[in-house]
Amino acid sequence: MSWHATTILTVRKDGRVVVAGDGQVSLGQTIIKANARKVRRLGKGDVIGGFAGATADAFTLFERLEAKLEQYPGQLMRACVELAKDWRTDRYLRRLEAMMIVADKETTLVLTGTGDVLEPEKHVMGIGSGGHYALCAARALLDQPLDAETICRRSMAIASEVCVYTNDNVVVESLESSV
Repeated sequence: MSWHATTILTVRKDGRVVVAGDGQVSLGQTIIKANARKVRRLGKGDVIGGFAGATADAFTLFERLEAKLEQYPGQLMRACVELAKDWRTDRYLRRLEAMMIVADKETTLVLTGTGDVLEPEKHVMGIGSGGHYALCAARALLDQPLDAETICRRSMAIASEVCVYTNDNVVVESLESSV
């Protein structure tokens, strides 16, 4: 049986960056947990991260990212590139199955196990089983007179109505943005 879970969405608009994640964890056709917390603050609270994939793998990556943030304070891009290098080349880390969205006041990035460190187009990105649904909804709402959190919440609600591995138990974290 395989684990399915998660929709993580980020929107950066009008001086705020928001990362939202649903709470559902499924095993096969069964919902194992409805209120998992997949979005959290990292470092000294000045970075937000959300994960999709295996929970233990994601926590390992969050720990590694926090260590990189300590090593490179205030340099999210550098910390993420260094993590991606380790993730790609380390025999243990290479086997981790997760993706991450991380954001600080200036930068939003998506990290993958294949070594990708990507800045989202139009300051919007979704990952996980419902990520594409949430991303499409957010892009459609981006030009509306809505703030980043409202766009995230509405987009996550749409994803939860379409993706069976996404629920409407949403955790949202936000930061002031310089972009």
